[in-house]
Amino acid sequence: MNAKEMTAAVEAMLFASGEPLEISRIAEVLECDVEQTESLLLNLSNRLDENESGLCLLKLGDQYQMCSRSQFAPLIRDILDLKRNTPLSQAAFEVLAVIAYNQPVTKSFVEQVRGVDCSGVISTLCQRGLIEEQGRLELPGRPLIYGTTPHFLRCFCVSELDELPPLPEKSDDKLKETIAANEQNRLERKNANQIETVVLPDDEDRISEAEDTAFQEAFS
Repeated sequence: MNAKEMTAAVEAMLFASGEPLEISRIAEVLECDVEQTESLLLNLSNRLDENESGLCLLKLGDQYQMCSRSQFAPLIRDILDLKRNTPLSQAAFEVLAVIAYNQPVTKSFVEQVRGVDCSGVISTLCQRGLIEEQGRLELPGRPLIYGTTPHFLRCFCVSELDELPPLPEKSDDKLKETIAANEQNRLERKNANQIETVVLPDDEDRISEAEDTAFQEAFS
């Protein structure tokens, strides 16, 4: 096949798949290298833009997906009779921010940062496809570790995690201080059989608000 035919083949594969495809898999099927496949994908993206097509090409890490343009979302929702998803709660945004900026992390880590049980919120984020289980730590109990998904990148309109807005400079120090304080309270509660008191960092309600604010400002 010539370059034009290969570009058309890439378009057909992405359209038929509906789901993101690994660039390495596309290259394997086309029997060409990854660099050439990247060039074909760039040509396809440019052609869709030049023709003002209702479709566009999304880059999601090492994956690519064909999708409709955001300005047509209301019309597509109407024609398919789709209901708008319930917005994420404040707690869900906070948990998602903690995971996105620190992944891969365990549920215990998230709970140490926020100072409250996060089982229900993590389950909801998994059901929404925004986070996923990414293995287990080789520690006693082998706890699950969580990270974000390509669907997370698509929802927040970024191609790579590096494109997430930066956190305030002192966020890392406050994070460490809060985790240490909450862990100390947990141990004291366990020893004294008392109700746990959650220690919050100075000048903030929660350490994760620094992360949540970055999310809200960039993606609201």
